[in-house]
Amino acid sequence: MRRVLVAAITGGALLLAGCSSAASSGATSGSTGSASAQGTTSAAAAAPVTVRLGFLENVTHASALVGIKEGFFTKALGSAGTVDTTPFSTGTEEATALLAGQLDAAYVGPNPAISAFQKSNGTAIKIISGAATGGASIVVKAGITSASQLKGESLATPSLGNTQDVALRYWLGQHGLKTTTTGGGDVFVKPTTPNSAAVLEFKSGQIAGGSEPAPYDVEMVNDGGTVLLSEPGVTTVLVVTQTFLAAHPAVVADLLKAQIEANDFIKSNIAAAEADVNAELGSLTGKPLKASLLAASFKEITFTDDPDEASFTADAQQATSLGLLKSASLTGIFDLTPLNAQLAAAGETQVGS
Repeated sequence: MRRVLVAAITGGALLLAGCSSAASSGATSGSTGSASAQGTTSAAAAAPVTVRLGFLENVTHASALVGIKEGFFTKALGSAGTVDTTPFSTGTEEATALLAGQLDAAYVGPNPAISAFQKSNGTAIKIISGAATGGASIVVKAGITSASQLKGESLATPSLGNTQDVALRYWLGQHGLKTTTTGGGDVFVKPTTPNSAAVLEFKSGQIAGGSEPAPYDVEMVNDGGTVLLSEPGVTTVLVVTQTFLAAHPAVVADLLKAQIEANDFIKSNIAAAEADVNAELGSLTGKPLKASLLAASFKEITFTDDPDEASFTADAQQATSLGLLKSASLTGIFDLTPLNAQLAAAGETQVGS
């Protein structure tokens, strides 16, 4: 059991250095003062940037894990900056960190991204790339074959309002089963952190199952569980704060270049990608995954740079119907122009609208 501690970032406001290249009227091109000013401006413009990047300890965040292990982020940024990574247990925690100014960018699920966007009245973040679709399931104990059999049972999710939590509550509602945000209703939904704790509770019989991302859903299946629903749609996207995007567009372009390289690597070097993910997760949790568990997890997931806007719309509508979002409107949440520029440069198909 490991708690992830998120470092508080002092001085919440991001200080942006503005540069001016306007020449003084009547100054000669060879003047010492002009040369000095230009040197100061160049130094400020070239000052390296530290990108505070969040991600989850899930196989659905393999793009981030591979990017870190293979050095894609470091290589893409070069002298422009460095990446300071922070692992989280849930996307809800990441959304809180983004809103608190503790992160500049994050790999996160759709519902936490939508929540951060709406809580800030559309000013906090932009979704700039997809990362993964699929890779999450509703798994229940042996003998349960339908939703109706879950009445009176307890099920785990990573956190209230996260992508798997919304998917589970909506699916139960579609089958006439009510849930509440306080754990009541026909089925008792129990947000459980970290995900590994839900696996242990399932194995010991404390809960009847859960809605979990890979590898935790696969672990539940290996412990005798049955998949009632393989949850469709996007599971991981890359977001940046709007402040960071405005201040450092070139650095954001570098992040996207690394993201594309990571997904390309996963597609063309699956065994190496699995090894990278296992090495990173093993370092973070102290316990590498079994090779068979990792392989089964990867088979559930499609790694794609397309954030699947239609899937986001469905997620927002579901969360709104459950009372977990005030509105299903996503106007302005995407900025895929930088991504498409990088995809074009890499000779790959552009995405979105």
